[in-house]
Amino acid sequence: MSAVPSVTADLAARLEARLARFPAQQAVVAAGRTVGYRETGNAYVSHDTLPLVLLHGIGSGAASWLQQFEVLGATRQVLAWDAPGYGVSTPVAPASPNASDYAAVLCNWLDALRIERCMLVGHSLGAIIAGAFAAANPRRVAGLLLISPAAGYGAAAPDVREPKRDQRLAMLAELGPAGLAEKRSANMLSQHADDTARAWVRWNMARIVPQGYAQATHLLANADLAADLSQFHGRINVAVGAEDAITPPSACERLAQAARTPLQVVPRAGHAGYIEAADTYTAIIDTFCRASAAPRSH
Repeated sequence: MSAVPSVTADLAARLEARLARFPAQQAVVAAGRTVGYRETGNAYVSHDTLPLVLLHGIGSGAASWLQQFEVLGATRQVLAWDAPGYGVSTPVAPASPNASDYAAVLCNWLDALRIERCMLVGHSLGAIIAGAFAAANPRRVAGLLLISPAAGYGAAAPDVREPKRDQRLAMLAELGPAGLAEKRSANMLSQHADDTARAWVRWNMARIVPQGYAQATHLLANADLAADLSQFHGRINVAVGAEDAITPPSACERLAQAARTPLQVVPRAGHAGYIEAADTYTAIIDTFCRASAAPRSH
């Protein structure tokens, strides 16, 4: 039994060494707020290549996109934030926020970095923020790719929405970040995930900030991604792992219908598919970026 933690620690150390190529940075945005983020060093690959912005899920952070940085950063500027309340990023003001609260911070962050238009990718809860931003700022989004999107419970009845919220908050209070990582990280992956993927998901989840996670839990309860997708008429793709037990293909199919796009189902992948099946998901992101940059046929 004692060998397992040492193997995990060794894997995490190697992943952290790779991550050091993309050091944590901070931007001061509107009203003196701080947003923590990571980016590739190729900010000026081509004036014709739009930046790629990656938004993580509720139990994660900017570091989760390491493998996408390593590959996609060779051809374009790639940025990933720590959402408000994660890492060093200033939490949003409301205790029970809406997607628009996070989308406003995203807008301010992009303004601070002078990014006028981008390719936007959101995973799970990050898809909720991405959808709200795209609905409010359609001209700033050249393409919207949602990976295993969380729909939110905003359209559900209170007797459905409130227990979902309260159960997650109670688990946070009982277990704390490290306990959540130990108990919940395996649910993020399929049975095909290797030790490296499992170590990386656990590493990211153990570093959540309780206040930020609690606010994100309220966001999940309040959000209605399908409603935001119905308002955005740009290019949208939706992808999900075939073995995703958190946002299963059946749930993602409803969101794809709201977005008026076919659902792409990735074999042998779970919820954090972009970590465990990185090559496949990186190719999906790259293909989507290239297609979104091309003129649309009418």
